[in-house]
Amino acid sequence: MTVVAVDAMGGDFAPQAAVAGALAAMRAGIDAVLVGDAAAIGRELARGGTAPANVRVVHAPDAIAMGQHDALDARHRKESSVYVGLQLLRRGEADAFVSAGNTGAVVTLALVVLGRQPGVERPALGALLPLPAGLCLLLDCGANAESRASHLVQFGLLGAAYMRAVIGVPEPRVGLLSIGEEPGKGTPAVKEAHAALAAAPGLRFLGNVEGREITMGRADVVVTDGFTGNVALKLAEGVTEMLLQELRRAARASWRGRLGGMLLRPQVRALADQLDYRRAGAAPLLGVDGTVYIAHGRSDGAAVANAVRVAADAAARGVREAVGAAVRSARD
Repeated sequence: MTVVAVDAMGGDFAPQAAVAGALAAMRAGIDAVLVGDAAAIGRELARGGTAPANVRVVHAPDAIAMGQHDALDARHRKESSVYVGLQLLRRGEADAFVSAGNTGAVVTLALVVLGRQPGVERPALGALLPLPAGLCLLLDCGANAESRASHLVQFGLLGAAYMRAVIGVPEPRVGLLSIGEEPGKGTPAVKEAHAALAAAPGLRFLGNVEGREITMGRADVVVTDGFTGNVALKLAEGVTEMLLQELRRAARASWRGRLGGMLLRPQVRALADQLDYRRAGAAPLLGVDGTVYIAHGRSDGAAVANAVRVAADAAARGVREAVGAAVRSARD
């Protein structure tokens, strides 16, 4: 059975959300290990009622705060829940690791504990966007603030491998985020990456895509640097939340609005569910030598449960091996 190590101390609502999510995943048949302060985890387990008989807790007395910005400091936090959980993955005692904690700390420690897969220049954090036309993987969305052209090319390879192995898209369409569709648009790195992606064998490269085309589902994989990707991701989340709030406000503003709201309620609810970031669960950190997922900092129990589920599924589908094979193929 696939085993997922869960950082019980990561996230805005830790350890409550992490413990609740891990328990929900376990009740659905996934084997999870809770990593963190054993006393705090024990209190949450007691609060939640009867825990599964196979629940396992690995004590880690230290926790890296969400506001921690010193990557060098994180490297030395060997008793932190992130470090201990990643060590379980490295030793083969877990098949995947999930954290809703500090993204920078998880990326840094994943590189320290697991290292990069052979041939990978930089790992990339990929966010799965739930669009009406299907899922779109945006990467990098936070692991690298700046990226060279060679990094962007590898992000395309990593993303395509992920979509094939985990999501089941046989020939993922890869687009490069830029300020125009023409090959000559963008920064020097983007223009250089465009030429290299167009020449990459086995890659279905569409060319440049603009920001508005991400949500239109033009590409299955959208490649960009981590700074731009993170801004684009959070803008999309903010616009989605604003639109849903405005729809609810309009539905309460008048009797006509209330009538229309009653008629449209099933459709609006279905749309809200479809666009809910919690459905995706977590973002894969591709390129490190292990299956690592980073969940949203404000993940609740449902989001953590989905994160554990997608991490277990990815590990079972051999995402690490698929990514490694894609990088080797590009080098040969």
